[in-house]
Amino acid sequence: MVYSSQMRTAVGAVRASFVAAGLHRQSEIFARHGSHSAAPDAPLILVACSGGRDSLALAQVARIVAGSWGLRCGAIIVDHQLQKGSHAVAQQAAARCEEIGLSPVRVSTVTVEKNLVRREGVEAAARQARYEALVSAARKLGAAAVAVAHTRDDQVETVLLGMARSSSPMAMAGMPRSFDRNGVCFLRPFLDLSRDDTTQICQQNHIEWWDDPTNTPGRVDGGAGAGGAEASFPLRSRVRQQLVPVLREVAGDAVMDHIAAMAESARKDQDFLEEQARTAIERVCLDADGTGTDDGTDSAGSAGNRRAASGGRGVLLERLDADALAQVPEPLRVRVERIVLERHGVAPTRALLERIDALATDWHGQSQVRISSGFSVMRQGHVIELCQDRTHANS
Repeated sequence: MVYSSQMRTAVGAVRASFVAAGLHRQSEIFARHGSHSAAPDAPLILVACSGGRDSLALAQVARIVAGSWGLRCGAIIVDHQLQKGSHAVAQQAAARCEEIGLSPVRVSTVTVEKNLVRREGVEAAARQARYEALVSAARKLGAAAVAVAHTRDDQVETVLLGMARSSSPMAMAGMPRSFDRNGVCFLRPFLDLSRDDTTQICQQNHIEWWDDPTNTPGRVDGGAGAGGAEASFPLRSRVRQQLVPVLREVAGDAVMDHIAAMAESARKDQDFLEEQARTAIERVCLDADGTGTDDGTDSAGSAGNRRAASGGRGVLLERLDADALAQVPEPLRVRVERIVLERHGVAPTRALLERIDALATDWHGQSQVRISSGFSVMRQGHVIELCQDRTHANS
């Protein structure tokens, strides 16, 4: 194995990611020289592998780190069936993971929901199907964590996409280094590595990779009126092939590091503000009798808050102290309102949050705020109520 600067950086990054997830050396025997096998019941890390350079580089490095710590390391390959020959690509990726030494290696074939494609686009629909498959595989295999190979380049693209799609400052935070999805821990060890680094790692270790045609340089045309297959490529691919090169040409290669560092800083700020907002929720949420919930209980789950709302409007879900909410600083207050809505399955827009926020800060008797998903928010006296329409509640 070539132990280059890229490999040293990657090994350190994977080790740090494992430690942050509570994964450590299983026995002092693995600190000694020689070959030592992991126990059959040692924690299992699964690498999500597409067969591309990033995920194969991660497979190589994760296998090395896991082996040196007495951890097991396997792989899961998801075949989305969205491109001709995807089955062969998935089987090739599985074979390469096995050659690297990963075990178990599984291929999961999924069907991307057509209705979701029409509503959200191919990228979002494929991502949902992929993560559902990864979660399912992790649970079946009892994996301690799933490692995904997003790099610094992916982080920059995510920030740029977020800025294009949203006015929320959360868009600047990019992707977290770890996250939980349906009880499964996901890790992103490579967020400080570039795509050039993963290319070098694969070349140094004689690993052949597959390039997604929609990500191949030169495949996406620039300029107005670009047509053909390129015009239908995912937005992320167009950002990668058209926008990022222009940024690097105008601002220099350092712009990638600057955007990634900004995302890391914004992520820390966002995490702190989210924590403070959740503390503030306990001060402003009321039980059905009007008392607060600062004992830490979730007002959404109380029987009183599930009673029928006055006037037959529907099911009362939440009651907030309007005066207490108005005293919360704006950056936290808007987050409190968003969190309250999100825990009932509502994804609020900025305009919707502004109207709800006005119920606390600019109250002059305005009517209820209707939410298209079957919910409404209104103020009665000093209380703001979130209700679900009866027809939706009973559906």
